[in-house]
Amino acid sequence: MQVNPQSYSPLTKLIVTYSDTGFSGIHPDDTLMNELEELMEKNEQFFCLADFIQIQIKYTSKRSSKMIGIEPADVTPYHFFEATHPDDIERHSLGRTKLFKLAHQLFIAEKGHALLSSNLKLRNPAGGYSEILFQCFLFYSASPYKTVYLLEVHTNIDWFKFTKNKYHIYVGDDLFYFRYPDEELLKVGHELSDREFEILKLIESGLSSEKIAEKLFLSVHTINTHRSNMLAKTGKANVPDLIYEYRKRGLL
Repeated sequence: MQVNPQSYSPLTKLIVTYSDTGFSGIHPDDTLMNELEELMEKNEQFFCLADFIQIQIKYTSKRSSKMIGIEPADVTPYHFFEATHPDDIERHSLGRTKLFKLAHQLFIAEKGHALLSSNLKLRNPAGGYSEILFQCFLFYSASPYKTVYLLEVHTNIDWFKFTKNKYHIYVGDDLFYFRYPDEELLKVGHELSDREFEILKLIESGLSSEKIAEKLFLSVHTINTHRSNMLAKTGKANVPDLIYEYRKRGLL
C-alpha cells in the first residue's frame, strides 16, 4: 500500500466514514485503518479520536506505544499532561483551557470546527523528552447524538530546532494549518521575546509598569521601552488590544 506521507486525506476519510456511528465499530485491521497506521509510521505520528464533551477516547492508533510508551487501549488524557516537561506545563494548561472553550463554543453553536495547534516536550519511552506537535481538530456532530469530537494528531518534530523559548501556536478555523508540519507551519507563533512576553503576562495580571519594574528588578524606563517594542512588533495600537489578540490566539 502506497501512502503519501504529506497527505492528511486518510484522516479526513476516517471522519467521513465513522462520524455518523459515533466512531464505534472501528476495526484496527480494516483497509482504512491499515492505511492510517502506515501513514503514522512514515510520519512518526499517532492520533487519538475522542468525544470531547463526554471526555471519552474512542480510538488511539498503534504508535502511541513507540512515542509515549503507552499502549493504545490504555491512553487517557491524564497521560499527556503527566508526561509533559515541567517547562511546558503552563503552556499545556493554557492550551487545554483554550481547547475546552473552543469545544463549548462549537457545542452551543451546534455547528462548525476549530483547530488548536502547538508543540510540547513529552517524555518518551527511553525516559528523555521529544518535541511533539499537537494538532487538535475539533468538530461538531449531531449524529448519532449531539457532541464535539476531537481528532488529535501527534507528530515527532525533533528535527525542527526552535530558537530559545519560541514555540508554534495556531488557534482558528483555517484548515490550511491542519497538515503535515513543515518549517513554514512550525514558525507560526508569537512575535515577542521571552522578556516581552513575561512583561505582557504581568500587565494582563493587573500590574503597573512601576510594580513590574520592582518585581523584575528593572527600571520603569526599561519596562516602558519593552511595552513600546511589543506594540511595534505586533502592529497593535495599545497593550489592551495586544492582550485581547493573544487571548484569542490562546497565548494568554
